[in-house]
Amino acid sequence: MQEFVTVLVRDPRTQKEDSWHSYIDYEIFIHTNSMCFTRKTSCVRRRFREFVWLRQRLQSNAVLIQLPELPSKTPFFNMNNPHHVDHRRQGLQEFLEKILQNALLLSDSRLHLFLQTQLSPEDMEACVCGQTKYSVADAIHKFASLNRRFPIEDEEGEKGKNDADSDSESSSSGLGPSDDSISCGCKANPASEES
Repeated sequence: MQEFVTVLVRDPRTQKEDSWHSYIDYEIFIHTNSMCFTRKTSCVRRRFREFVWLRQRLQSNAVLIQLPELPSKTPFFNMNNPHHVDHRRQGLQEFLEKILQNALLLSDSRLHLFLQTQLSPEDMEACVCGQTKYSVADAIHKFASLNRRFPIEDEEGEKGKNDADSDSESSSSGLGPSDDSISCGCKANPASEES
């Protein structure tokens, strides 16, 4: 059987950052039979600035590869204009489709964390650098178990479910508290950067 990776970037949603700033995030859906992926299906939400981070990190780790471009960052982008939002969504999907065709890029742990967890870029970097209590595979499995749509029957699953409930405000990753120097929660991003 031939390996496949299907990626869809869809469902743009406006999110409030604070009372003055909003951004758009997009759902990234992955379905694959590739041995490169820990989970065969996953669904996460990412914003444009996280795609920029991913491209920069992939480029720094694969300097000889010409990476595809992201949709251009324009000062005229209007999140209330459905055409602008859909154009960006299509560009993000094309970017990921091209990235996922490259075997060298598929070996980058940051790509897998980006596609299969809700970790922030800072937390992805910490995980890849071994500065967290959890491995890349642990992070992906934990995120997947917290997002199941059916009851979790094993004890570890129940523990993870309870951890997610108690840490929902402080940890968007669902990986719970850590005594590392890097926290696992959402970081406030400077308002001057584009979404």
